[in-house]
Amino acid sequence: MNEFYELLNRRRDVRAEFTGAPPGPEALDRMLGAAHSAPSVGLTQPWDFVLVESVGTRRKFADHVRAERAVFADSLPEDRAATFDRIKIEGIMESGLGIVVTYDAGRGSPDVLGRHAIADAGLYSVCLAIQNLWLAATVEGIGVGWVSFYREPFLADLVGLPDGIRPVAWLCVGEVSELATVPDLERHGWRSRRPLEAAVHRETFRPCVTRSDATR
Repeated sequence: MNEFYELLNRRRDVRAEFTGAPPGPEALDRMLGAAHSAPSVGLTQPWDFVLVESVGTRRKFADHVRAERAVFADSLPEDRAATFDRIKIEGIMESGLGIVVTYDAGRGSPDVLGRHAIADAGLYSVCLAIQNLWLAATVEGIGVGWVSFYREPFLADLVGLPDGIRPVAWLCVGEVSELATVPDLERHGWRSRRPLEAAVHRETFRPCVTRSDATR
């Protein structure tokens, strides 16, 4: 039990620690198998995994991400822009492998059990598959970094997705020199974690009373 919780706390969004070596084929198969075993609404398994090793494809994506980084940086006030400037947001070229995880909303349609009232339930299923892959990678000593600085039409065209298939994530995957003990965004002062007690509500969504507030 302790090992499981240690695993959750050890998982990191990796950007700077990749060595350049992709995961070994056996480890990769186990990671993809873990992802494919995730629960899914209506047992639709609406995910697919596009493995991208091509240096040329990864470079095109990295250039696109770099341009989107600049767009975001230009939207920030001066102090936040200075903080953001120190943060590395991806390891596309350093990781050795990209995995594009996709969502097919049409899989299992029209009779998707459990999705009639919540259209995004299938998308949630894909996120569970990504989390499974990420935890399996951590067990294997492999790093994973989720890149979100991209426009979906660009990525869909880059990896040849059919109409109706949505790219949910580009994951940078590869061997690492280490896993950081403190998440990058905390380490660089972008944001701090809030305590669990601030996120837990009882019966209705009301402002939480923290232990420190209660003792004042």
